[in-house]
Amino acid sequence: MSGGVRWTYAFIDRPAESFAPACAFWTAVTGTRLSGLRGDDKEFTTLLHDGADACVKAQAVASGPGGAHLDFPVEDVREFTDAALRLGAEMVADHGTWAVLCSPAGQLFCTMPWRGEAVRPPLVHGSRLDQVCIDIAPSAYDTEVAFWSALLDGWTSVPGSLPEFHVVKPPPGLPIRILLQRLGEERRTGAHLDLACADIGATRAEHQRLGAEFVAHGSGWTVMRDPAGGLYCLTGRDPETGGLPRPFRG
Repeated sequence: MSGGVRWTYAFIDRPAESFAPACAFWTAVTGTRLSGLRGDDKEFTTLLHDGADACVKAQAVASGPGGAHLDFPVEDVREFTDAALRLGAEMVADHGTWAVLCSPAGQLFCTMPWRGEAVRPPLVHGSRLDQVCIDIAPSAYDTEVAFWSALLDGWTSVPGSLPEFHVVKPPPGLPIRILLQRLGEERRTGAHLDLACADIGATRAEHQRLGAEFVAHGSGWTVMRDPAGGLYCLTGRDPETGGLPRPFRG
């Protein structure tokens, strides 16, 4: 594999002014607690599990609405970074031991050394945060599918259940997968979080109790807005396997 991806993190990016309520919500729905804040502006935190390794982090962003991005702990940061650049990524910030990059369509992602993470977190109330969905304009979609499929060469890259989806699945044991979604209009690339739910209706009710808002129904998914204003989706995929959607149930 390019650099040897050994773990995956979903990163929750939310505006600094609403960072605290965002963290309170996401720790509640993932059954986690926050690490200490870190970074020059105390903008980073990790959502910690007892008895399992973390796979979700959060960042307070200084401008814009935020969204989501991926972090890839790897065996060799330079090898992974060089592979990404050869495939069309751009370097955003090279910090030596870790780097921030941008995919051909404009999606930020990071890489850093693997620190031994190996134990996937459990389900929480029948759901699991297990996917970052990258939303891509039609003109950039094919290039972005080719990029992620080639970069993550130990992963399984397959068409999704609908023509506008493409799935990039990690090897067994890695906690976060990638869904590439072709949008119906030309706009800036972004990303959001997806949860796999055994019962979408029950998970929706619990999230609303914790301060989230219902936005819209889809075919096998429900769009929600967290207390910081960030959009995310509840999907009817199997929370153990991440498999294809079950019949929509709320």
